[in-house]
Amino acid sequence: MTGAESILDAALRSGVDTCFANPGTTEMGLVAALDTTPDVRTVLALFEGVCTGMADGYGRMLDRPAMTLLHLGVGLGNGIANLHNARRAFSPIVNLIGDHPIAHIPYNAPLTSDIATMAKPVSSTVHTVTSADDAGNDMARAIAQSTTIPGGISTLILPSDIMCAETQAEFNLVEPATPSPIDENIVNAARDTLEKGSNTAIIINGRALREEGLTHAAKIAAKTDCALFSVCFPARLDRGAGLPAIQRLPYFPEQVLERLAPYKKLILVGGYTEPVSFFKYDNIPSSLVPQGCTTITLASHEQDGIVALEQLCDAVNANHTEVPMQELAIPDAPTGPLNRKTIAPAIAAALPENAIIADEGGMNSAPIYFATQSGHAHSSLFLTGGGIGYGMPSAAGAAIACPYRPVLNLQSDGAGMYTLQTLWTMARESLDVTTVVFSNRKYKILQIELERAGIDKPGPIADSLTELSNPDISWCDLAKGMGVPASRPETAEDLSAALTRSFSEEGPSLIELEID
Repeated sequence: MTGAESILDAALRSGVDTCFANPGTTEMGLVAALDTTPDVRTVLALFEGVCTGMADGYGRMLDRPAMTLLHLGVGLGNGIANLHNARRAFSPIVNLIGDHPIAHIPYNAPLTSDIATMAKPVSSTVHTVTSADDAGNDMARAIAQSTTIPGGISTLILPSDIMCAETQAEFNLVEPATPSPIDENIVNAARDTLEKGSNTAIIINGRALREEGLTHAAKIAAKTDCALFSVCFPARLDRGAGLPAIQRLPYFPEQVLERLAPYKKLILVGGYTEPVSFFKYDNIPSSLVPQGCTTITLASHEQDGIVALEQLCDAVNANHTEVPMQELAIPDAPTGPLNRKTIAPAIAAALPENAIIADEGGMNSAPIYFATQSGHAHSSLFLTGGGIGYGMPSAAGAAIACPYRPVLNLQSDGAGMYTLQTLWTMARESLDVTTVVFSNRKYKILQIELERAGIDKPGPIADSLTELSNPDISWCDLAKGMGVPASRPETAEDLSAALTRSFSEEGPSLIELEID
């Protein structure tokens, strides 16, 4: 077999069977190997940011990696924004990045670049395969590294001559490393803090925001009267009827400071849980830990947050504590004009059981988030790293990972334009994704940030940099041009009908909502 075939053989034998691809000339050896490996589902995307975003959504739902197949450094560069989001989400991904033949690299051809340096900031590990005999072992190791808790991005750089070279070498499968154990002394310190009755809150991120972790946390809160928060933008939050409810920390730093002001102790579970301001504002600290408040890191990102909460639950004798679960309360479908007051209940009323919501709705999402809290149980995915253009690809990746679950993409129009090519892939793969585009034809968040910066009357240039008009973008026309049925409801009843139709039919659809 060739080095490329050895890579794919190691992938399949390690349980990795999906590849999101945008290949070029240097990847032809891998393309040929994919042709002889039909058990790998290969999905073409028209932009590398779609490949990496799909791999992110896929990894968040299955806790196992998909492969991306990218063309040299320029292809990696096009995909870096969504790899940044995936890194912040601890999503397992294995990047396969083609490179020139080893002997050709010194000639500095036009597409030559330092791929390893580019990949390092968005990868847990970066490795160049130097021999076809090593290809299978290198791939098995990369997969194990990506699936070690909390999950990460493994990047393999694949010179084209190595991929085409023949090999008879065997390879060994590699098990993920065992996560670092939870420190018993820290568990006891957290227990003592909770039992003293001081004002304490637990902030959670990572896999502990799924049912098992949430249940442990809710028992602890019911027993000790502590508060529970998730980070503002978790990778995945399981929520809805039959699950414990948890508050998300707000976005703006003033609101975070106000929300956390009553607490003297913060117990942190998972990576990126210590609250910091998204941006630096005048007269607001970067760290949003209240003055006089101390933190206890119960579980770092390299530890299992679910296990940590389980141990703390046992330590405070809360294992048999009853916890309130969110009761099912679906709103009636609204009637009348289509506006912000009717959109949220229309979506909450139509949301199917066991759905996945990929949320990149920006300022439009908050009412929907609260309206769906008491809806059918579902998983919500959020923009972990702030790199916009994640919503559509993440929704597509989640749909491929979980074809038995309906997917709803809440999509702001500005961010959607970054990766609108995803619509074509959704149509080609017949993915059950309903995309709701909030078409306000502006970067609303930037207009708010101008106000926060004290610019009450922006000039014509500043205005032009936050407006998405002249010409207006027609999302219905864009979707239909890429094979996705689209509609533009004019009333709340129209929206309810469009959602019901989309969720009941196979394949993707897009609903454009014109809002102020």
